[in-house]
Amino acid sequence: MSGGRLRSVPVWLAPATVTLLATLVGLDAAQPWRDELATWSAATRGLTGLFRLAGTIDAATGPYYLFMHAWLAAAGDSVAALRLPSALAMAATAGLTAVLGHRLWDTRVGTLAGLLFAVIPGTSRYGQEARPYALASALAVLSTLLLVDALRRPARRRWLGYAAATTALGLTHLVALTLLAAHAVAVLTRTVHADPADVEGRGDGSSGAGKRESPGRMVGYWLAALVPVAVTVVPLALVARGQRARQLDWVDAARPGDLAALAGGVAQSGVVGGVLLGLAALGAARAGRRGLLPVSCVLAPVLLLFLAGLVVPLWVPRYLVFVVPFGCLLAGAALAAARLPAALAVVALAGLLGLPDQAALRRTHEWPRSATVDYRAVAEIVARDRQPGDAVVYSPRGSWLFLDLGLRYHLGGRTPRDALLAEGQQRRGDLWAAECDRPAECLAGVDRIWLVLAGRRSDPLAAVPGAKGDALRDRFAVTQVWPRPGITLALLTAP
Repeated sequence: MSGGRLRSVPVWLAPATVTLLATLVGLDAAQPWRDELATWSAATRGLTGLFRLAGTIDAATGPYYLFMHAWLAAAGDSVAALRLPSALAMAATAGLTAVLGHRLWDTRVGTLAGLLFAVIPGTSRYGQEARPYALASALAVLSTLLLVDALRRPARRRWLGYAAATTALGLTHLVALTLLAAHAVAVLTRTVHADPADVEGRGDGSSGAGKRESPGRMVGYWLAALVPVAVTVVPLALVARGQRARQLDWVDAARPGDLAALAGGVAQSGVVGGVLLGLAALGAARAGRRGLLPVSCVLAPVLLLFLAGLVVPLWVPRYLVFVVPFGCLLAGAALAAARLPAALAVVALAGLLGLPDQAALRRTHEWPRSATVDYRAVAEIVARDRQPGDAVVYSPRGSWLFLDLGLRYHLGGRTPRDALLAEGQQRRGDLWAAECDRPAECLAGVDRIWLVLAGRRSDPLAAVPGAKGDALRDRFAVTQVWPRPGITLALLTAP
């Protein structure tokens, strides 16, 4: 494709189309993993139950759950329906990345950046996950793009658009607001080094051609745009802060080596992450002042989250997926220095290097993939062999594996009666149910039990601890065991 023909095509079209195609391929191939089961559990509750959940745990994800509640009410809760909003959001991210590259550089940089983003395995991974990371990525790029436009041509409508996008970003993913540190750099450097040809308009919605905004007013506009962000997001952040110890009890403190592994983590491929990191570093070195904004949009969130993670457990690589488009912008700037066929060949090579990881993520969404839990296989066995009067028992009940949610998602109304259930998730306003404190009494009258255990267990009854295990061992014997990846199913019968 010649340079002139490339310029005649909307810069967002090819990246958005390739990304959408990549994410739609095998959209429902991998079964929902535990985080997606939490989304399903939350989004399928009534509004009262959803707000009760936000007050107990996972308030930070509450606005996303509310959005998914409305979406699933219209689209259903199939695997494809759960993930389609993320696929569309990733396509929008690629298109917006291309537009931002066009604003900061030119059409070639924008197109190459968007295409590179499209072929990264992490784009498909989080574009096929019913979690807020894809939506946050789209809003992160949109917010930054609107800031660039507002700084170049100040007008009330542009600052209002920036305020709305940034507020939505904070409601979608609190960690993504670390991007504001990079935006502050952009605002301050723009006011210090303002280009008279770019800075025009009076900020009141009129064109004001020929009149420049003072640096102080530009800073004032930006701070004013952050007022609705603070008013809306700070209360949510305060509630989420009180839930952090419970919500993130599985997260370890950050270590220096975590930074080295970040590129591979967000790209979902060590080799593709390395290619992206190398190209981005080259682009940053070549870009000069024009690369300051995307460099800041990568480094500021990463360093802020890492430093915070040294003090409190917060460091989770997927929380930083939204910085990947900005890394792709820098990589696009590096590729644009080469002839277009050579640059496209590098993008294609990155896609080819990521093919094994693309195939793997369509088998399982667990990371590492060795931690896969095959809820679907267990559900199929129960659906095939269950009898009237059967009950089910889970062990452990309070783990992040969500054994009960996994079985219920695949079986729906065919799920056997939960023999030990005392209070369900929705009534508790929690992601976990409560079990009766006298399991022997709750198991009275039950002749067959499906025991669902986390991990591979050669002796299922011996693996159940406490009074629950004692009650099962006293009354039941193991009839058959089905070990599956990450989970064991056993049929227990009373002699």
